[in-house]
Amino acid sequence: MTLGEINMLDYPPERVVSELGISHVPEGRRLFGNMTVLENMQLAAYARKNKSRIQRDIDRMFAVFERLEERKDQKAGTMSGGEQQMLAVARAFVSGRRFMLLDEPSMGLSPLLMQRVFAALGEINKEGTTILLVEQNARMALNFAQYAYLLEAGRVIKEGSTEEMANDPEVKKSYLGG
Repeated sequence: MTLGEINMLDYPPERVVSELGISHVPEGRRLFGNMTVLENMQLAAYARKNKSRIQRDIDRMFAVFERLEERKDQKAGTMSGGEQQMLAVARAFVSGRRFMLLDEPSMGLSPLLMQRVFAALGEINKEGTTILLVEQNARMALNFAQYAYLLEAGRVIKEGSTEEMANDPEVKKSYLGG
């Protein structure tokens, strides 16, 4: 079953993650701050049955975000914003994702941490996870994506390949500072 064959409006919401493999990294992260890094990741896999694959995915995220492994026993709410964003991405990955939705993953991050998060997302995408990204940092989004939609007041006003969008004079002037 592919997502193209499903009317998402009729699909039971409690089965979206477990059966369709759609995960979400919300704006503001929304972690369980009183739980540890590891507990947050384990909770994300609650609907998965294959324990060895769950552990493999946790280990993969610890390899991608080395800082998380160092902090695996630390309460999520005590970490920096960048570390929390890494955990939010890792949690979505561990849920068993095939399709990952991200809302403003660069929000509040230093340029260095933003680069690290987007590099990790690139690795996740190359490993077969489809990523839908909503991002105000147009330059970062165009460097990451393959196709882009430009929204204004909730409406699509332009769309195209990232190359087309990056070379569009109107997009350059209004969104890319050039």
